[in-house]
Amino acid sequence: MDRTYVADVRSQIGNKVKVQGFIENIRNSKAMAFIVLKDITGKLQVTIEKEKCPELQETIDMLTGDSVITVTGTLIENEYVKMGGIELIPDTLVAESIADALPIARKDIPATKKKQAVERSSIDQRIDYRWIDLRTDENQLMFKVQTVLVNAMRQYLIEKNFIEIHTPKLIGAASESGADVFEVKYFDRNAYLAQSPQFYKQMAMASGFERIFEVGPVFRAEKSFTNKHTTEFSGFDLEFSYINSFHDVMHMEEELLRAALKAVNDAYGEEIKELFGTEVIVPETPFPVVTLKDLYKGLEEDFGFTVPEEEKNDLTTDAERLSYEWVKKHYNHEFLFVTDFDAEKRAFYHMRDEQGIPQGYDLIWRGVEITTGAQREHRYDILKAQAEEKGLADDVKFYLEFFKYGCPPHGGFGIGIDRLTMLLLGLHIKEAMFLFRGPNRLTP
Repeated sequence: MDRTYVADVRSQIGNKVKVQGFIENIRNSKAMAFIVLKDITGKLQVTIEKEKCPELQETIDMLTGDSVITVTGTLIENEYVKMGGIELIPDTLVAESIADALPIARKDIPATKKKQAVERSSIDQRIDYRWIDLRTDENQLMFKVQTVLVNAMRQYLIEKNFIEIHTPKLIGAASESGADVFEVKYFDRNAYLAQSPQFYKQMAMASGFERIFEVGPVFRAEKSFTNKHTTEFSGFDLEFSYINSFHDVMHMEEELLRAALKAVNDAYGEEIKELFGTEVIVPETPFPVVTLKDLYKGLEEDFGFTVPEEEKNDLTTDAERLSYEWVKKHYNHEFLFVTDFDAEKRAFYHMRDEQGIPQGYDLIWRGVEITTGAQREHRYDILKAQAEEKGLADDVKFYLEFFKYGCPPHGGFGIGIDRLTMLLLGLHIKEAMFLFRGPNRLTP
């Protein structure tokens, strides 16, 4: 007999089915046993009258929470059953795997007359046993949401003639500023784990691919202990040619995110509200845009927020956070493009205008930066000079070669999928990843 997913049992009422999953809850009394079976699609009550099923007694007595079982039996309607008014009356019950007592508490458990309250284990304890922690409804919904989010972005770009590529993550030179890279031994020389696919995205532009994207791992050797930093994450990067300015890049990103958030809201908006207590807001386009200088001016006028003059060439963490209040107040919006950063704070490959202003932006969502995007410098002589200015010309010699033999004007950006998930669901970065990696975390 083929397995039936819990989500599909309603169409099988009156029939015999086979279901498989974890035991979320079990009540085993003298005359009856009630098991809540959970698979990736839902939950189903299994009801056993012991007098009618004496052959199942020994197996039932072995079962514990989180054990894995296979049950065959008949589905019947019962209005008193809370989970959809359906229960399974079993003929057979096989214990596939008996679980030991769990080493973590996945949720706070309130006190009863017979038992004391149980406090939820810390996030670090739960990451030690992440595979157990991931069995919760919230965590499984999180990855269903992430699947829809990434697939919607992928489909949006494919419909606009983008090509998906997969670039090397072992590289011979640092891919950004030369700092914050992981150095690894590569046979008889050193290599680095890629901080981004930036150089190879641009190589694809020089190859005439015109429109590309990539979903893949990104590595950052930053000793940051914040709620949004991680040393390895999943990036969604894109690059495209024949743009007129970086405003074309901004437009592409805002439409991409609108399409992705609409897909998430359509698929899981109500469940997100129920389990995470947060609403998916599909943003209106175009997104608000402000220069860095005007943002600092606005933050001072509205909130009395100031920073030393020498810090105003970049967006501080506090300013970034407060920008959410500013954009909500002035635009009733969650997203904000910030432009006109100082060249000192931008990568050497960002194009600059006649005044030396980098032609790029940061995108802030709910007070957190999710993207640095830009028009790239595609003219070899200017790019080489900008690399020399940053002291990187020798390190990026291979990259500069991409621009010697013809390259169209182009731009792009990258988004961290894990940070998007974190902000969407109102989580800490450690909770928003399948397995977190940080300065002090390399296992499991």
